[in-house]
Amino acid sequence: MLFYRKMKSALGGLCLAALLAGAPEGKAAQLATHEGGAPPPAALELDAAERQWIRDHPEVAVASVQYPLYLFQDEHGHWSGLNNDVLQRIGAMTGLAFVHRESFSTEQMLERLESGAADISTTLAMNDERKAFLDFSHAFGGAGWVFVGRAGAPLLTSLEQLAGRVLVLPARHALEEAIRREYPAIRVRSVKTYAEARALVESGEAHATIENEIGAQLYPSGLLKVGGVVEGRWEADHLALRKGQPELLGILNKALEAFPAEELRAIRLRWLGGIAPPPKSGFCYPLSWWGCWLMFFVGVFGVLSMLWNRRLSAVIRQRLDVERHLGDQLAFQRALIDAMPDPVFVRDPEGRLVMCNKSYEESLSTRFDRVQGRRLIDVDTLPESTARMLHDEFMAQMGSRKTRFSKRRLLFKGGLKDIYQWTVPFYGVDGQLRGLVGGWTDINQRKAEGGAECPRKN
Repeated sequence: MLFYRKMKSALGGLCLAALLAGAPEGKAAQLATHEGGAPPPAALELDAAERQWIRDHPEVAVASVQYPLYLFQDEHGHWSGLNNDVLQRIGAMTGLAFVHRESFSTEQMLERLESGAADISTTLAMNDERKAFLDFSHAFGGAGWVFVGRAGAPLLTSLEQLAGRVLVLPARHALEEAIRREYPAIRVRSVKTYAEARALVESGEAHATIENEIGAQLYPSGLLKVGGVVEGRWEADHLALRKGQPELLGILNKALEAFPAEELRAIRLRWLGGIAPPPKSGFCYPLSWWGCWLMFFVGVFGVLSMLWNRRLSAVIRQRLDVERHLGDQLAFQRALIDAMPDPVFVRDPEGRLVMCNKSYEESLSTRFDRVQGRRLIDVDTLPESTARMLHDEFMAQMGSRKTRFSKRRLLFKGGLKDIYQWTVPFYGVDGQLRGLVGGWTDINQRKAEGGAECPRKN
């Protein structure tokens, strides 16, 4: 348990990093979603064109990227999260069925919307570039953007502090265009995902990145710290849809206007209410001097004993709540890791396997209990030459403490495969190296799945 606590922050970053070949993310896994059985509110009135559109298009394709608490797949492969609850309620109000089409980066999600392979998205922020080919619904919430820098560096509170320094952002980030235009002195570097951006900040190759404040607080890291809010840059929650669908835009806006405010607040509280630490409370806060003297002179020792017992009970309850909250976070992270479509593993500084997901077991035709605590060269899951090469690379990487992202061809038991491999050293809260987090994507398999998922239209 102590080991898992120390690497909790790294596993949080892993939930996004492992989607590098896939996508840029607490609460316990599998929170209950909203039941869509409530009748449509009377205020929702669709015109004839909108009702006909629903009959002609009963299913709406949603370009979905895993972004924990907002939208993610649980351990059963079902989509869940705040945005999914909102879509389910809109579906109950309108009769539309929302079908998720998983994307693995912001860039891929935008490409699917541009090409018509998807109709809407729930996690895209609005900017001038996107408004050229997307329409945005009414807002139904939002959050600010925050700086994420390296621990030990001065706290970042403004973009002016980044002049002459490297700011790393996922490709086609909502703020990228404005920052390049308004702050030319900042050296903006584009990568694929938030996980890769975080890794570059951790390694010192970039000075900072910018994330949604909810996501930044969800996965703190021992080598990273959250800075101030990017002033004047608010990320409202919208439903983004490709242009040329005025009926769908009207339907979504009417549904959001008729969405009961109390229900929307309840959904947001369900998913986001546990992110910020709860305020501390105390029993004597503060007792005035005359009250203390009165209690002393009265000498009601029985009352003092009762108060002391209540205080002890409160401390015990608080500790139990903290332990339960930690257990919920670990269960949530375990569910996210197992839900990832690509193999993911965690190794200690000696190269011994600490953790892996279901996809890793399936790809190497093994079980975790057979390979736990063993090095690649100690087990027969890969050809001997491949196992030796990868083990040597892992040990060299932990010596250099640099991240690695590479496209390569490796020999597996089933033959040669073209893969996109990533490995990232991770650290405990004390800054000491705790091991290596890594994984890979089968490029040919991903291309085949992408082709089957998005057939060419005539």
